[in-house]
Amino acid sequence: MTNLPPRGTDSPEDPADPHGAGPRPDSTGPGDTTAPRGHGLRRDIDLLEALASDEAQNAGGLGVVRLAQLVGREKTQVSRALKALAAAGIVERDPDTLEYRLGWRLFSLVARTSQNRLVRMAEPVMHALSADVEETSHLCVLSDREVLTLLSVSGHSFRVHGWEGRGVPAWQTSAGRVLLADATPDELYVRFGTTSTPPIPELWALIQQASRQGYARVSEEFEAGLVGVSAPVRDFRGRVVAAINISAPKSRLGDRLDQAGRTTAKAAARVSALLGWEPRHTPFPRARLT
Repeated sequence: MTNLPPRGTDSPEDPADPHGAGPRPDSTGPGDTTAPRGHGLRRDIDLLEALASDEAQNAGGLGVVRLAQLVGREKTQVSRALKALAAAGIVERDPDTLEYRLGWRLFSLVARTSQNRLVRMAEPVMHALSADVEETSHLCVLSDREVLTLLSVSGHSFRVHGWEGRGVPAWQTSAGRVLLADATPDELYVRFGTTSTPPIPELWALIQQASRQGYARVSEEFEAGLVGVSAPVRDFRGRVVAAINISAPKSRLGDRLDQAGRTTAKAAARVSALLGWEPRHTPFPRARLT
């Protein structure tokens, strides 16, 4: 985050008071404890909220011009702030589009805090799942075209950090296929383009298959000798917000993939219930691939 200005002054980036001459016109006086609008941390948070918006998530990132419009600041100010955040890993800049998105370090920090409700609700369920299946389990979310691991736990009393904060291509993983369950075909084309691997019709079929059976499975599609299963975690609205994944060597898990899938689906349903999801018997209408 950028450095905070001394109390009673604005940061050098604030054009409203470049000399730090005094409180802003909307200040309520010395007794007011509300942070001023020009507060450096507050403005960084505004940028992060813009990058977490539906617009940014659907587009896979936002450019400096659009971010400046959303937060009501000059482009040069926004550009400087984003460069500082990118240097700290809080945001990332796509080298091709030059657009910004939330960065791996921010996700990793969120994963490590006990205040994150999803992680807090999922962790004990994942410990029980790992003990049952005798394999490490992972809590994953979708980040642009990648699956990002927020949390990894074993069946023992410790957490495994090797995968936390790392991203892998969504289309190659069972977690990606359940995380994309709410996507329409058009959204898949927007996210992955027309030259994705596998092609969008094939990916759509795999997503639909996972939705029907309640979990997805892969066998050596991401890495030779590695298999895995994943099931969706839904929030109170019924939207897929995460996936619980079990991955292991094929020699150890290959013969019991479907059993592990059903067990993982039950665990994911327990986490969904803790988040307020109540399953409906009537399925929502699904878009068709034409």
